[in-house]
Amino acid sequence: PGVGTFTPFYFLVEPLDVLSVRGASVIMNCSAHCETPPKIEWKKDGTFLNLVSDDRRQLLPDGSLLINSVVHSKHNKPDEGYYQCVATVDSLGTIVSRTAKLTVAGLPRFTSQPEPTSVYRGGSAVLGCEVAAELAPMLRWEHERQVLAPEPRLLKLPSGALVLSNASDTDAGLYRCAIDSAGTKYSDEAELRVLPDPEEPQSLALLKAPSSLSRLPGQSAVFPCVATGFPTPSVRWTRNEEELPTDGSSRFQLLAGGVLEIRDVAETDAGTFTCIIESGNDTLEAQAELIVQVPPTFLKRPANIYAHESMDIVFECEVTGKPTPTVKWVKNGDVVIPSDYFKIVKEHNLQVLGLVKSDEGFYQCIAENDVGNAQAGAQLIILDLDVAIPTLPPTSLTSATNDHLAPATAGPLPSAPRDVVATLVSTRFIRLTWRPPASDPQGDNLTYSIFYTKEGINRERVENTSRAGETQVMIQNLMPETVYVFRVVAQNRHGPGESSAPLKVATQPEVQLPGPAPNIRAFSASPTSVTVSWETPLSGNGDIQNYKLYYMEKGQHTEQDVDVAGLSHTVTGLKKFTEYSFRVVAYNKHGPGVSTHDVVVRTLSDVPSAPPQNLTLEVRNSKSILLQWQPPPAGTQSGQITGYKIRYRKVSRKSDVTESVGGTQLSQLIEGLERGTEYSFRVAAMTINGTGPATDWVSAETFESDLDETRVPEVPSSLHVRPLVTSIVVSWTPPENQDVVVRGYAIGYGIGSPHAQTIKVDYKQRYYTIENLDPSSHYVITLKAFNNVGEGIPLYESAVTRPHSVPDPSPMMPPVGVQASILSHDTIRITWADNSLPKNQKITDARFYTVRWKTNIPANTKYKTANATTLSYLVTGLKPNTLYEFSVMVTKGRRSSTWSMTAHGTTFELVPTSPPKDVTVVSKEGKPRTIIVNWQPPSEANGKITGYIIYYSTDVNAEIHDWVIEPVVGNRLTHQIQELTLDTPYFFKIQARNSKGMGPMSEAVQFRTPKASGSAGKGSRPMDLGPDYKPPLGGSNSPHGSPTSPLDSNMLLVIIVSVGVITIVIVVIVAVFCTRRTTSHQKKKRAACKSVNGSHKYKGNSKDVKPPDLWIHHERLELKPIDKSPDPNPIMTDTPIPRNSQDITPVDNSMDSNIHQRRNSYRGHESEDSMSTLAGRRGMRPKMMMPFDSQPPQQSVRNTPSTDTMPAASAAAGAELSEPEGPFVPPEEEPQGPPTAHVRPSHPLKSFAVPAVPAGGPFDPALPSTPLLTQQAPGHPVHAVKTASIGTLGRSRPPMPVVVPSAPEVQETTRMLEDSESSYEPDELTKEMAHLEGLMKDLNAITTA
Repeated sequence: PGVGTFTPFYFLVEPLDVLSVRGASVIMNCSAHCETPPKIEWKKDGTFLNLVSDDRRQLLPDGSLLINSVVHSKHNKPDEGYYQCVATVDSLGTIVSRTAKLTVAGLPRFTSQPEPTSVYRGGSAVLGCEVAAELAPMLRWEHERQVLAPEPRLLKLPSGALVLSNASDTDAGLYRCAIDSAGTKYSDEAELRVLPDPEEPQSLALLKAPSSLSRLPGQSAVFPCVATGFPTPSVRWTRNEEELPTDGSSRFQLLAGGVLEIRDVAETDAGTFTCIIESGNDTLEAQAELIVQVPPTFLKRPANIYAHESMDIVFECEVTGKPTPTVKWVKNGDVVIPSDYFKIVKEHNLQVLGLVKSDEGFYQCIAENDVGNAQAGAQLIILDLDVAIPTLPPTSLTSATNDHLAPATAGPLPSAPRDVVATLVSTRFIRLTWRPPASDPQGDNLTYSIFYTKEGINRERVENTSRAGETQVMIQNLMPETVYVFRVVAQNRHGPGESSAPLKVATQPEVQLPGPAPNIRAFSASPTSVTVSWETPLSGNGDIQNYKLYYMEKGQHTEQDVDVAGLSHTVTGLKKFTEYSFRVVAYNKHGPGVSTHDVVVRTLSDVPSAPPQNLTLEVRNSKSILLQWQPPPAGTQSGQITGYKIRYRKVSRKSDVTESVGGTQLSQLIEGLERGTEYSFRVAAMTINGTGPATDWVSAETFESDLDETRVPEVPSSLHVRPLVTSIVVSWTPPENQDVVVRGYAIGYGIGSPHAQTIKVDYKQRYYTIENLDPSSHYVITLKAFNNVGEGIPLYESAVTRPHSVPDPSPMMPPVGVQASILSHDTIRITWADNSLPKNQKITDARFYTVRWKTNIPANTKYKTANATTLSYLVTGLKPNTLYEFSVMVTKGRRSSTWSMTAHGTTFELVPTSPPKDVTVVSKEGKPRTIIVNWQPPSEANGKITGYIIYYSTDVNAEIHDWVIEPVVGNRLTHQIQELTLDTPYFFKIQARNSKGMGPMSEAVQFRTPKASGSAGKGSRPMDLGPDYKPPLGGSNSPHGSPTSPLDSNMLLVIIVSVGVITIVIVVIVAVFCTRRTTSHQKKKRAACKSVNGSHKYKGNSKDVKPPDLWIHHERLELKPIDKSPDPNPIMTDTPIPRNSQDITPVDNSMDSNIHQRRNSYRGHESEDSMSTLAGRRGMRPKMMMPFDSQPPQQSVRNTPSTDTMPAASAAAGAELSEPEGPFVPPEEEPQGPPTAHVRPSHPLKSFAVPAVPAGGPFDPALPSTPLLTQQAPGHPVHAVKTASIGTLGRSRPPMPVVVPSAPEVQETTRMLEDSESSYEPDELTKEMAHLEGLMKDLNAITTA
């Protein structure tokens, strides 16, 4: 099959606009070109003319339309209108021409007639004769009934008026105008008189002013500007305020009487034209606009298009013109109505979707504006599907294209694609997928066409896959909630194959929100209300449920809103005379829609609601007083202030009021007053609504006589001073010369100099008290009279204030109810009340409060203070998890109170800020592949430690997430790690965790596992710990020991074992010896032995008794805050201080670092695993050093009970049962914590080491207990406090517990328990305590000596 070719079909001639008169004949030209001669028809006003039976109108052979004898009357105008030529070629299509307007001139009528006028010789005159615009070309003028010969002095304006310039006597006479249209019609006659030159200049007057014009390019424009006056006026023109060159210009010409003619108008001529008329010193100006309009022209014409059925095409059309043209499209002579398939896109282009065969034909783009129209067309040819679309040659209107394409090669066509499904269905798009046809299961070389249409519509559209083998497509731009039918066709090189079965798919419904409410209007109904109304929005597929009206004061940033059910609402309670903006949002079931634009309205004005401010009076002389004031405050003016009303009266005659209304100025001179009379004045502001409230009455007295104010007043005639303690009373008399105005007096004063402070008083005043002075001070005082000219000569006086004889003020009451509210880990808010304030606690005087606070850690911290002027203060920069005490005092002037009762508060926890300390690793005896890690809590735990994480690895440089992790509960300080590789160096790091998070990691510690699989022997350290092994040093933070050689290790081992065995033997002997003694004397001795030896520790021999080392390493003085959380963590409070090694007796494992152990989950089951600490510590002998300050340090011993039911016991419970040394602190003073007690020893070294109470439950002295070893039952958490502290009365220091490493073996522990089964009775305990106290006194005496 061949390709259809484009056929040239176009208009050679198109009809043009015509102006005709009644009875004349008119031809509308039209001629079209095509190979087949086209049939020509005519449309008038869009309807075809039936020319066959018409005797007045006929079609000429070339296609033009002839109208004979145009008919036109007032009520019958059959020929006037718009004509269009329509050319048709059967089987090709139809084209239409531009529309042409036929205008018929009306019956000759004059809208205005000439009137008699006069003109000075040499001047200009205008004779009016206005007719309809279409008749103006047919109008002519006659002078004395003779046709006026054309000459440059005479000019007929386009409106018909006649302009005559440079008048001479011959121009006088009768003038008339005539219209030649279907006969001649004459106007009235009017006489023109020519006057001689006047004697004196005549003022300028404009006879004919220019009026604005609209013109097309190429036309001419005439602007008249005719004036009369004497001397004869001259005229010049400007355009857009630039001079127009009318001399020698071909386009701009100045015609008779100052008329401007613009020939061949161009678009650039548009603008404002101004004529400037000058005569002598007189000037007149007149303006007019020139608007240049341009008929439509094509920038891009539609091009011919080949297409297949179901394709989408676009005809392009680009037009320009002024005003901007509108575009409509015509197909085969019929207007295209936009629809789902015919769309106007990009303003002017026509898009046709889903072509069908009947869409073939000629499409024309018709552009139209106020001043013309134009058309351009193109042809659409729809080819059969098996014909490829040719590439078009350059468009030519004459040559036809005869491209015939070779048909597709013959061969098998594909079968139908299989399994067409919609995998994604949205509101406006659908994704289809399918499988290749059975004829070609691979389908690599196939392309696919997807045909789709709305159900019930026969127009199919097509979408092609973008590359071969693709088996899915996205169909866009569908309508919501619509059923579409899809089918897919595969195509190979031979052509398209079978179609798949139709698939029906419905798109999703679209959630539509309401559009903006149309026609929103707002008006102010009163000074405080605005009514807003609107109409129902157009869009939205749900009923409107309600509206939200938003409003906001102009200049503010917060909107208010109100729900409205109807279509209007009145907002009340607004500010008067204030601008508000309003907008409305409609809501349907889907939510809020689009907001309307803002409408702004100002509330109505009202009378001011407040009086003017700061009314002052100034007496000018004996008859006048000057009033000055400020307007009412901004928010109270309620409108534009239009003026001020002043009312005044004599003070002596209240009823006789005079009123004076002034403008908006803020002062008024009231004159004509009586001399020496007192007047009262008040001022009120006014708006257009009326007068607002007035000020209070203010009085002033006119002068007795008119005084002189050309010079300053003279010196006051006298000045007296009377000093008091803190004030001086000053009195004076006025200047002797009473003829100079005195407006007031200036008093200066100061210590030693009068210039420190100045006070001004009224001219009537004769005394003044200077307050707030210092007692017993020498003040110099000066007095000057002043007026508006300046200050007069001063008068000096000096005075000494009296001494302060009153006694010192009594102290103030201290603040009460001091409370500490914890806000964060470093901030506490302190609040209090002041009983010396009134009930509302409002501070009206200059008092201030001083807050002081301190913590007991370290013990000698100084108080910090801060001042506050309110009843609260925010203390910041505190340490986390630390107990602080706070007190407050008040100061007022020279009086102050004592410090208030203290309040306590513990700051919140924070993540640990330092790593666990003293990390040591030792091998487990008998198990070389098991190691024991020991450590101490972080120095800066910042809270209760809830757990530790041990990281270990064989590569110190490995990423931390590659290290092995072992979690440990927070109350353990030791942990076993099993199944390690023998003879391998391991690295260990520990990280502490509290309730706030993880702290930093410790430095890596290296440990090499032993080579041998055999144990290194009971009670000894494994032989080979590797060259990098760091022996743990008890309580010291100093660097670990240097590597030791195997020989040194062996030597050390022998010594350690020997000392250990000897110690155990001695301990057992002493224990047996002590328990066998039964008399009370022997028991006292035994108590002394125990007390001196540190209560929980056996000594080697009773003759070794000596006072303990009184040195503790400085690192150990960094004591941690007492844990105040509800579940007290003993690890927090115990900073371990191991004693000398000879003082250490192996003790049951419950006595190791976990001294206050509250959990019993692993007690009793881990007899082996828990014995961890001693393995690496036995034989070490660190010093315990505790330096004494020159002032003895403070002590506070706290015992945290292991059960909450246990009463608050003194930390020195064992020693203090019979007579507690210090007062108990009431529980209220220890908020949020377990019961605790402060022990205040009477001597710094009393109770240096005290036994703790076994914590099986509430303490009962009758329970069997040994101070040497707390009893251990599997179900009982063991609780023991070992403290070593020194202090003075009234200060407190937190406990410094001593660490006792756990025992090496279970057997030893059991033996010791058996040996010490006998227990003390309560009376024996009391005696022991008394004896212990005596020994302590002796010890104190020794240490003080």
